Amino acid sequence: MSELDTHLNEQGERDWLFPYSPSRKPELIPPIALAYIGDAVYEVAVRQYLLSKPNLRPHHLHQKATSFVSAKGQSRILSLIESMLDDKEQDVVRQGRNAKSSVPKNADVQQYRHATAFECLVGYLYLSKKEARLRELIDLGITQMQQENNN
Repeated sequence: MSELDTHLNEQGERDWLFPYSPSRKPELIPPIALAYIGDAVYEVAVRQYLLSKPNLRPHHLHQKATSFVSAKGQSRILSLIESMLDDKEQDVVRQGRNAKSSVPKNADVQQYRHATAFECLVGYLYLSKKEARLRELIDLGITQMQQENNN
């Protein structure tokens, strides 16, 4: 039997997608590694959100996705949800913001650090299997950003 066949989630059910458990507790994973998985999880969430909308032209999807997943977009979403974070989530964000990483030449340093902090939070919630909280924060951020863009 493979690891895929034997992994059960917290409810004792077989995970349907991405069934691999991290090698250590999410609290012990380095912030940059949390950001690594958080970036991917958030990208999928944004793409799924965009596919729920009527305009499915590839160019439009790409433009909209970029506005959400760019460092500027992720930094903005963090600023929109930060007041709703509990103490542990704020700790994760702080660790992500302070993590040592290289900043791309074309990026604003502060925005990039905040984007990394947001990705770190997403990765932490995802690996902690706090799906409801993850969906709540991503949905709130996306919804508020959409409202800002429509005004």
